[in-house]
Amino acid sequence: MSPFVASLWVALAFTLATWALSLITGDHSWVDRIWSVVPVVYLWIFAVGAGLADARLDVMAGLVTLWGARLTFNFARKGGYAKGGEDYRWPLLRSRMSGWQFALFNFFFISAYQNALLLAIALPTDTAQRHQGGFGVMDVLAAMVFLVLLIGETVADQQQWNFQQRKKADAAAGRPSGVGFLRAGLFRYSRHPNYFCEIAIWWVVFAFGAIAAGSVVQWTAGGAVLLTLLFVGSTNFTEGITAGKYPEYAEYQRTTSAVVPWPPRRSADPQTSPA
Repeated sequence: MSPFVASLWVALAFTLATWALSLITGDHSWVDRIWSVVPVVYLWIFAVGAGLADARLDVMAGLVTLWGARLTFNFARKGGYAKGGEDYRWPLLRSRMSGWQFALFNFFFISAYQNALLLAIALPTDTAQRHQGGFGVMDVLAAMVFLVLLIGETVADQQQWNFQQRKKADAAAGRPSGVGFLRAGLFRYSRHPNYFCEIAIWWVVFAFGAIAAGSVVQWTAGGAVLLTLLFVGSTNFTEGITAGKYPEYAEYQRTTSAVVPWPPRRSADPQTSPA
C-alpha cells in the first residue's frame, strides 16, 4: 500500500472515530484533541514509506514532530484533554442552530472537513516523495524558517498563558485585572501572532514539496490555502465574541494588525493605546 493510500485510510478512520465519540460523549472537540497528533502520523507514514532514506522527508517529519509536541503540551495545560474541555465555540453554535443543523455541521465540518484538512496540510510530503533528491540549501533555509516560526508560536502562546494566569490570580484575589485581553509583547504587533506562525508553518511544509519538485505550481498548496481560510473564519468568529465582552477591543482592532505582525497604528485615545 502506498503512503498516500495508507494516509487516506487513516484519515477515514480518524473521521469516523471523532464523529462517533462526539455522539457518544456529547463533546464535539475530539478533532481538537488529535489536531497536534494526526499530521505527525501522516508525515512519518511518508518518511517510513521512503525507508527513512530521504533526508528531506525525514527532516519534514522531524520538524512536524516538534510542532506536534509543542502544540500538544500547550493544549494539555489549558485543559483540552480534560473532561469538560470542549471548545467554547461549539456550545455557542449549538445554541444558534436547530438540532438537525448542528448534527450536519458536526459530521461534515467538525469531523469530516477538519480531518480532511489535517490530511491536506500534510500532503506536500507526497510531492516530496515523488521527487526525492538531495537535501540542498533551499531545504536548509526552509527548515530554519520553520524553527523561527515554531519559536514565535511558542513565545506567543507563553505570553497568552502568562496573561491568562495573571487574570485568574487577580480574579481569585478580588483584584481588578485591567484590560481583559492581551495587547503587549507579540500581541502589540498582531492580534493573533500565534495564528500567523501556525499558518506560515504549513506554508513552509508546502515549500519543502515545492523545493523537491522544483516548482511552486503544486496541487498540494490546497491544504495551506484551506488552513489559511479556516483561520480567517475562526478569527472573525472569535473576535466577534471578544468584542462583545470588551468594548475597548474595537480600538485594539483599529490599531493592531489582525494576523500578520505589523507596527501598530497610532491610537486616537492614549488611554487605549496597545502599548
